[in-house]
Amino acid sequence: MKALPLAVGILAISSSVLSQSPVKQLLATPSTVVWGYYWSQAHPILTVHSGDTVHMQTVSSCGPPSELIKAGVKEQDVPQYYKDIYQEVKDRGPGGHILTGPVAIEEAEPGDVLEVQIQSITIDTPYACNVFGPKSGFLPEDFPYSSYKIVPLDLDRNVANFAKGIEIPLRPFFGSMGIAPPPAAGRIDSAPPGEHAGNMDNKELVAGTILFIPVHAKGALFEVGDGHAGQGNGEVDITALETFLSGTFKLVVHKDRHLDWPMAETPTSYILMGFSPDLVQATKMAVRNTITFLTTEKHLSRDEAYMLSSTAVDFDITELVDGNVGVHAIVPKRLFVSSTH
Repeated sequence: MKALPLAVGILAISSSVLSQSPVKQLLATPSTVVWGYYWSQAHPILTVHSGDTVHMQTVSSCGPPSELIKAGVKEQDVPQYYKDIYQEVKDRGPGGHILTGPVAIEEAEPGDVLEVQIQSITIDTPYACNVFGPKSGFLPEDFPYSSYKIVPLDLDRNVANFAKGIEIPLRPFFGSMGIAPPPAAGRIDSAPPGEHAGNMDNKELVAGTILFIPVHAKGALFEVGDGHAGQGNGEVDITALETFLSGTFKLVVHKDRHLDWPMAETPTSYILMGFSPDLVQATKMAVRNTITFLTTEKHLSRDEAYMLSSTAVDFDITELVDGNVGVHAIVPKRLFVSSTH
């Protein structure tokens, strides 16, 4: 797929959702979030046009504010908007993620492709949490209990102080970015990723990355949340460095492209994805999506695409804990040299 240029820098952010400035702001409030679902019938909080840029504030997946405080976060360091959302939002489920949005894109229709340019991501609190429970994670039989840990973030040094002598480099990204599923799917759980993208937990989707999602419903209905300050591939205990993030996104509708499954593009690679309850099937989907990409966009034969996938493409486990597991293929751009070389 042809690389699309990213806008440079962050424009001035307006103080109103209805602002006519180049960047619209959407704060996280009880009236601007959905709790636990993607849905084609969800009411848009904001409607923009193709090519518009939106700055969106999100909340963490650390659980109730009382849990943060119990674990050692000072009450004044828990954002008030987080407390308000937990107190006032009653329409919840079937999933547990609190997502900002949805944002409708006026021109988006089923069959289009939505391009999401991730222009910037900022960490909004100097701490993250990591949590697992007795029935969650990849090894519930080994850890049949709950554990909750606050991890301080050194935003000046760009590291998480995980434990004495252990620092994790910060690489913030949104665990969940997605749009409405097909109308027939109804209101779906926010946890399993799928054709709508959603809770992909793909740590490659940092600032400077472009996400492409096939559109299934009028307006597309973009939602974002589940902020991570960092994560390992697999996310094996079911959470990452969960934290509060804000992001700036340019949303572009493509009428002349076709896509069956989400894909992404970084400055150095193309990323193809596979999702399934079964890891083998998710891997097969990622391989097949890679072959389709190489044949349609890079004009290889199917045999050559399969061979290149084996000799030069990495297939990594994205996550193992969200109902549908994820596998993503990383296709290096450096493979495609100029014909004059």
